[in-house]
Amino acid sequence: MASPKNPVPGSERTPLPGSRSLGASDPDERLEVTVRVRSRSGKQLQDLVGQMSRTQPGPAGGRQTLTREQFEAAHGATPADMDKVEAFAKEHSLVVVEKSAARRSVVLSGTVAAFNAAFGIRLENYEHPSGTYRGRTGPVRVPDELKDIVEGVFGLDNRPQAKPHLRVSRSHGNVQWHAAGTSFTPVQLAKLYNFPTGGNGAGQCIGIIELGGGYRPADLATYFNEIKVSPAPQVLAVSVDNASNHPTGDPNGPDGEVMLDIEVAGAVAPGARIAVYFAPNTDRGFLDAITTAIHDNNNKPSVISISWGGPESNWTPQAMQAFNQAFQAAAALGVTICCASGDDGSADGVNDGQAHVDFPASSPFALACGGTRLEASGTSISSEVVWNDGPNGGSTGGGVSQIFSLPSWQAGAHVPAAPTAGGGRGVPDVSGDADPATGYRVRVDGVETVIGGTSAVAPLWASLIALVNQQKGRAVGYINPRLYANPNAFHDITNGNNGAFQAGPGWDPCTGLGSPDGTKVQNAL
Repeated sequence: MASPKNPVPGSERTPLPGSRSLGASDPDERLEVTVRVRSRSGKQLQDLVGQMSRTQPGPAGGRQTLTREQFEAAHGATPADMDKVEAFAKEHSLVVVEKSAARRSVVLSGTVAAFNAAFGIRLENYEHPSGTYRGRTGPVRVPDELKDIVEGVFGLDNRPQAKPHLRVSRSHGNVQWHAAGTSFTPVQLAKLYNFPTGGNGAGQCIGIIELGGGYRPADLATYFNEIKVSPAPQVLAVSVDNASNHPTGDPNGPDGEVMLDIEVAGAVAPGARIAVYFAPNTDRGFLDAITTAIHDNNNKPSVISISWGGPESNWTPQAMQAFNQAFQAAAALGVTICCASGDDGSADGVNDGQAHVDFPASSPFALACGGTRLEASGTSISSEVVWNDGPNGGSTGGGVSQIFSLPSWQAGAHVPAAPTAGGGRGVPDVSGDADPATGYRVRVDGVETVIGGTSAVAPLWASLIALVNQQKGRAVGYINPRLYANPNAFHDITNGNNGAFQAGPGWDPCTGLGSPDGTKVQNAL
């Protein structure tokens, strides 16, 4: 078999900083890899969603979305392309585990030795302060017959790709549910933000992406009973890439993210079904969870909440392209994607003295959710400023993308100059309470605690969208253009900063358009 010679664009990898090679991976180790295949429609999907971006917001129903069946027929992978990947796999002693035309994915299984030969790579094991991982350097390569078909290969490298954007209150302990204080239940925040009261999300499904941890049904039952949400929402776990609902027992670990997401979304929209997609914390697992949720014909989520991410500089171009195309597909299907903008201020945790934004929130097809510090007097907001507790306490992510250009709907938002020639998309779009000092009362692994972070804002917005979808009788979908055309639907946050950027009137790189007046948002959509 001839060695493959065509690099997959954007697939280059370098070791994590601080890594040390431990030598070649065991040639007999088995792994699974997802091969991402081109769309049958080429750039037609991009053009379709671009047209949706430029369309002036009009009456309800003014934009036509596709069913999942229509999408697969028009924009999925062709059988011929997937057959070529399958023939390639057979030639290299790899097994096809799964194929999905809608997700444009072919999952292959085999040994390290077989994948090394098939893709012209050398897999090695690396030691890193955060743990060991399997990795590679340089690009992935494919033979001539696949060079125009394969757009990405994911799973060869299994380094952790993202982190949850949550912060536990430093003064947390057992919460007295009805005691006066600066923390809130999600129900209280929904009232403060004037969420619509005519429904409970019935008939909707909220998808939640999780890359670790799990939930205990008994904890959820106790929590919803204590905050008087009855009946409790239906929650189901969906396994992706052999991951599962697996609570660690540590309330300060990934369980905190999982429980926070479910409890926020479920408290605000208890009539909605909540589908939690568990996947490994790798670029492959993250991508597969997103495409599985978007194209899930059983649960059919109308809105998806993502509270995990990392700086744009941590991602390969092939991964960012695949995620962005998946979010384009969501827009075409009428599925809203809510992403946390990060908890490490304008640097996003990168120590190079420059400003960075978080991905996947920086995708122009995501609703990027930033953070505020909210205080209330009775049933009214008394103060709301940018969340910034400093380097150790966390602050809202926000800034300007180095990768994605300025969307047409942000043209009048006065986004600061792009740091790179190809960048320009401003982050975040919207915001909500995120300061752990004024955070969310939740229950994790039997412990009642207070959690903040922009990871709470993504499910808060997702639950608002579920309420709106129910009351309108249709999915509002890709809402960014409409929101920017209706700035009066927001509480404008004008005080505070996230490091490099200062809040001010109108959109800003700290809190976007502001926090929601839920009923006005519903009317704007």
